[in-house]
Amino acid sequence: MAAGGQLSSVPEVELDPDGTFKYILVRVQRGADEHRDIVRGTAAAEFHNHIFEKLNPEMEKLGFVCKCLGGGKIEHNSKDKKIRVFGLSTGYGKADHSVTVEILKRTYKDYEISWSDDKK
Repeated sequence: MAAGGQLSSVPEVELDPDGTFKYILVRVQRGADEHRDIVRGTAAAEFHNHIFEKLNPEMEKLGFVCKCLGGGKIEHNSKDKKIRVFGLSTGYGKADHSVTVEILKRTYKDYEISWSDDKK
């Protein structure tokens, strides 16, 4: 089996380095009891489902099933090492931003990361 088929090989976080953009929280699963929650965000996505539509086929090729747990927006300032998580997705609903922040903290260890239920 290719190494790509391991859940641990799926990066937990993929974000654009700067700007304010949409993000989704996705559960990637293999079987009933093996899963990993990941965060994806990019300014290239006009809508949250654009991120999912790009991610899902990549994960299916590796044998995983994806479920979007919700979305929101991320304001990423790599110069000041700050990330703010907020807002919601019209299509997927609001992600649990506290879960998103915990995931982000594992990747951006020296960042100040905050979240709120504000829309803007």
